[in-house]
Amino acid sequence: MSDEYFVGWGTLALINAGIAQGKNRSGLNWFLLSLFLGPIATFSLLLFDKIPNE
Repeated sequence: MSDEYFVGWGTLALINAGIAQGKNRSGLNWFLLSLFLGPIATFSLLLFDKIPNE
């Protein structure tokens, strides 16, 4: 596999962490999950609603 593949996958994980934090979810957990699931995690995040602030 090429280095670009790993850079792209890592970038997607960082983007997912940002999306998760914007929806009041744990950015670290979603970052780690995204390292394994990649685009599937992104799609899941887009389907989830934002958690209301307490």
